[in-house]
Amino acid sequence: MAEQSSELKKLADVATDLEYPTKLRTGALETLGKIGTHEALLILLEIAGNEKLIRQERVLALKQAGGIIKSSH
Repeated sequence: MAEQSSELKKLADVATDLEYPTKLRTGALETLGKIGTHEALLILLEIAGNEKLIRQERVLALKQAGGIIKSSH
């Protein structure tokens, strides 16, 4: 579980680091959405609420979070 948390943190760091290219940041957001865990959901919601990030990427984070919510039973 600690390994998964570490990987999620790395993905969150990539998704929010504006020094990385857009394609890499959006890829990290999509990967978080595919992971689909509660922790990934919380990370995506935190990213969506970060006003310092690019709007399109915040919308993508929210879309990925919505996908996790829809897929949970």
